[in-house]
Amino acid sequence: MAAWRLRAPGRAFGTAAGRGGGGGRLVLGAAFALGGSAGLCLAARQRLREHSAAELPAGSLQLTLYQYKTCPFCSKVRAFLDYHGLPYEIVEVNPIMRKEIKFSSYRKVPILLANAGSPLQLNDSSVIISAIKTYLISRRNSLEEIVSFYPPIKTVTEQGKEVLEYENKYWLMLDEKETKRVYPVKEVRVEEMKWRKWADDWLVHLISPNVYRTPKEALASFDYIVREGKFGTLEGLFAKYVGALAMFFVSKRLKKRHQLRDDVREDLYEAVNEWVKAVGKNRLFMGGNQPNLADLAVYGVLRVMEGLEAFDDMMVHTNIQPWYQRMEEVIQKTGVAI
Repeated sequence: MAAWRLRAPGRAFGTAAGRGGGGGRLVLGAAFALGGSAGLCLAARQRLREHSAAELPAGSLQLTLYQYKTCPFCSKVRAFLDYHGLPYEIVEVNPIMRKEIKFSSYRKVPILLANAGSPLQLNDSSVIISAIKTYLISRRNSLEEIVSFYPPIKTVTEQGKEVLEYENKYWLMLDEKETKRVYPVKEVRVEEMKWRKWADDWLVHLISPNVYRTPKEALASFDYIVREGKFGTLEGLFAKYVGALAMFFVSKRLKKRHQLRDDVREDLYEAVNEWVKAVGKNRLFMGGNQPNLADLAVYGVLRVMEGLEAFDDMMVHTNIQPWYQRMEEVIQKTGVAI
């Protein structure tokens, strides 16, 4: 495999803790957007360059994505929208105050506001992807009707925390004819759903322990956060050095929670190579000649590490590079610069 060209930091990482009080609130809030809860705080509103939508008439679906830039779940949604050539507006959410999503009782990101005739809020990255993909394929039902097929249910985690989960979130709601067109054989659908779930349940949890693996890596991650975020001089210094130290220790707790090895890189390498093996040598993507929803999910999760040591190590020590480069190329052809 050719040596991977090291990149300057441009997109960062993925996961972490919750929010504390006082200085801890600033530190962990700054890290809040990574892999499920921690990262970059831009608190800015920006509009992505619009591009032609291959599957929709112009202006038929207006989309606004509320996100943390470095959140893997948000990155999954962007990869999906970009690949399908869907124009959307992006609103960066302040991970401390979250004022940008004060309109919503659902306090996580991503949130997608979609208007296909009437405004609608979609929550949860996998629900967003499944619902919009269903809408692109089948026009039998309105987007609102499609979203109703993914009902939220309250569940309790092992830690006793009440959370919302969504039924059917890896399913596309298609009739028999549509299903055969998208999934010629049953195994294709089963495989896609399996690996979408794997990206959510396993791969995403490897991000934070790897980007905060050592004090040096944690400092590099927070250096990126501070340079790109809106911090005063003292706030920036505090967040960079105290935050890096705090997240280094948080990553150790995450390693224990997810039963990772002492060297968490080994878990990352093993997971990535497991994915490459599943794609196989005879397919460009898991979806064949074009990415399917599993390809987009795995790519979305991994790319939040770009510019960091963990990403460069992964490119050098695993077999992911050819597939990853093909993903970059195909999304750039159909979507916008990320």
